[in-house]
Amino acid sequence: MARTPSIEKHRSAWRLRALCVGEDPELFFPLVETDTATARARAVCRRCPVLLACRDWAVRHGEADGVWGDTTASERRAIRGALLADRPSGSA
Repeated sequence: MARTPSIEKHRSAWRLRALCVGEDPELFFPLVETDTATARARAVCRRCPVLLACRDWAVRHGEADGVWGDTTASERRAIRGALLADRPSGSA
């Protein structure tokens, strides 16, 4: 079943409340993923009221770059891998 635009709009409404909206995007997408490069972005995430929704979205959609929901790309890959490993065999 195709999702209607109103459902998609509702599902992504959390983005409008994200603290990163007013920040420089380069803060959340450093060229190299290091503790120093991601520290400021992660500090913004930790204060954000939609941290969990953001993290969940990034993991579910396989977001491969940047800091989302106080996680780096490598952390999200690990979370996604663990979630997929926990699925019963035969699940998609």
